[in-house]
Amino acid sequence: MSYTLFGIYLYSKQNDMLYHPTETLSHNYEKQIFDINNQKIVTTVLNRGDKRAIIYFGGNAEIVDYNIPHFLEEFGDRTIFLFNYRGYSGSSGVPTEEALYQDALEIYDQIKSEYDSISLIGRSIGSGVATYLAANRPIDKLVLVTPFDSIAKVAQEIFPLYPMSLLMRDHYNSIERVGLIEAKTMIIIAKDDTLVSYQRSQELADSFPPKQVTVHIIEKATHNNIANSHLYYQYLREFL
Repeated sequence: MSYTLFGIYLYSKQNDMLYHPTETLSHNYEKQIFDINNQKIVTTVLNRGDKRAIIYFGGNAEIVDYNIPHFLEEFGDRTIFLFNYRGYSGSSGVPTEEALYQDALEIYDQIKSEYDSISLIGRSIGSGVATYLAANRPIDKLVLVTPFDSIAKVAQEIFPLYPMSLLMRDHYNSIERVGLIEAKTMIIIAKDDTLVSYQRSQELADSFPPKQVTVHIIEKATHNNIANSHLYYQYLREFL
């Protein structure tokens, strides 16, 4: 009985476990609001006017605007879009896999004519959004930080007694899209990641053709502190 009850709990509460909407961080940088399917999606825009752009998709509990000082320092020659998912930091709506994909495509389509190239950085759950966009639109370069092959497999490792691929509505199955991605790709793995295991990241990395992908493993880094390593921004800067 307890097994069944907990399975029902996992199914009913999965969105609360997967998505952790963030509060708005107050700052004076430009914000651009995209109207998409009757929802307002808020992005912070840095260095408006540069002809090469980067779209950043953050983690499931990440306040993406905390990246502002680092991105300004490292990418002063790029226009940066920091994407707030539905329900996050002023964006309206409720986050779901399908909704985040739709929003990413729409934002890309609305800005593409303004830029000579668009690159993507996706961290954690944002890697799933980034791989979807990269598989469906031409991009320059793709960076995946602490990524996974699929979120269902991540959940399966956390809850090994339950058939998570059947229980979960949102799968973010990045590994199935690799064959559609043409962009040069860099994957950054946190060696001591206890949320997205090394195996889940490495399975995704191994699915790319070797000539297409560069993999960096940051020793002693965890899922949440990987950006504190000096190597993190060094790798981003050198690749992008």
